[in-house]
Amino acid sequence: PLAPAQASNMLRTVLVVASLASCSATVMPTMPAVAGVAPGVGNLALRGGSTMKRVLSHQDIDTEVHGAMDTQDTRFYAKDVIESEHRSLWHDLPLFEVDPETMKPTGAINFVCEIPKWTRKKYELATSEPLNPIKQDEKKGQLRSFKKGDIYFNYGCFPRTWEDPDFIHPDVQVGGDNDPLDVCEIGLRQINTGKVRPVKVLGVLCMVDEGEADWKIVAIDREDPWAELLHDIDDVQKLLPGTLDTLREWFRTYKIPDGKPPNTFALGERFMDRAYALSVVHETHRAWARLVRGNAEDALEAAEAEAKPEEAKDAKSTAAGARKFTMKRNLSVPALDALKQVETSMVSDDQALASALEKAKID
Repeated sequence: PLAPAQASNMLRTVLVVASLASCSATVMPTMPAVAGVAPGVGNLALRGGSTMKRVLSHQDIDTEVHGAMDTQDTRFYAKDVIESEHRSLWHDLPLFEVDPETMKPTGAINFVCEIPKWTRKKYELATSEPLNPIKQDEKKGQLRSFKKGDIYFNYGCFPRTWEDPDFIHPDVQVGGDNDPLDVCEIGLRQINTGKVRPVKVLGVLCMVDEGEADWKIVAIDREDPWAELLHDIDDVQKLLPGTLDTLREWFRTYKIPDGKPPNTFALGERFMDRAYALSVVHETHRAWARLVRGNAEDALEAAEAEAKPEEAKDAKSTAAGARKFTMKRNLSVPALDALKQVETSMVSDDQALASALEKAKID
């Protein structure tokens, strides 16, 4: 496992030159204006095409439901109430919460809730759709719910993270599952679908699902009554006995009612500590940056090919190689202006992560 100092050293490899102060002036990626991106939504106007010259705060996000509830058309969109634009909870929301007044990271990480605790509908971020709304998963035309029953914790993901299938983690020897990093929030309150809450990272469990690493971050809402007492994974085991065992057993057994075998876990089924968990956050955040950068370079190659017909053949070949990076994964990610976003967000998020790693080492 990576030691905190090793994980911190990884931060020095960030190849960007933007400063944290420039984060407040970041031009966010231009998302396409779309209408009816979900089947059956009809002509509902989705606004998401303007640039955003500020860091999006969880306090500025409202949830807007499109389509009839409990149907294949249902989509939960994030609405920026300040600019009246729809935003992607995957790409537009920063990984680390930023104080809107000081523009400095608070140390908390933004958690996007997909499935509220004590419910069973299998909602997930639609990574292949523009603006990445939340939808209910389906299989063979049927909406999916957990046959095991209600989930025991708030379940969702961290924005601007991606578990890269091509990255073979040295400790688990398998690639990622092609999704944002999963999060289990163990606080007392139920968090609604599409709601964003700042959370405190406590640890991580690595489930191996059909040969892919499926990391599960354990976190708690920053304002939860237990948050001041829980600083690392050992605190959860000590003060909330049974919580981690229950969480692990949920993931081990939830597919059994579907006729599938129990899931397995890497790392001896252990919950790794906060410092290790932050190193996983760091790696998946960098993987997201590579994903966005690859998609942006793809679009740039295509634009250059159109502008220089005499070099179209070579450009087409190069663009095809770049497109393979994202298209084979069937993901909808921003392009062109995204390079600026990646540079500034990597600086601010990595600085916040370096601080968190240092604090984890001290604690």
